Amino acid sequence: VQLQASGGGLVQAGGSLRLSCTASGGTFSTYSMGWFRQCPEKEREFVAAISWRGGSFDYAHSVKGRFTISRDNAKNTVYLQMNSLKPEDTAVYYCAATRSGLSWSYTGYGYWGQGTQVTVSS
Repeated sequence: VQLQASGGGLVQAGGSLRLSCTASGGTFSTYSMGWFRQCPEKEREFVAAISWRGGSFDYAHSVKGRFTISRDNAKNTVYLQMNSLKPEDTAVYYCAATRSGLSWSYTGYGYWGQGTQVTVSS
């Protein structure tokens, strides 16, 4: 499966962005999906994940209550709604897919999008 992430940009602290990740070349509804982010010189960190049917979710503690992951299997797309953004949310955001269950580890995902930059100014 190929993944294409979009929706990043520059936003002021307290603002919102919605990231999208569209899949092609596979049966999207059979994959659990995750969002990760990475800052320069830091490891890629888990942000959120959603099960293949969309019935189970998981969030990193740092984003819980501010970010919402969702998916539309008819559109082969997973979303990450980001509200109340903080400067520390600045990173390149990646979407990822796995045939396994939800995972916090990037090693649990076999398919990755190209990343989209999110910059939050103070």
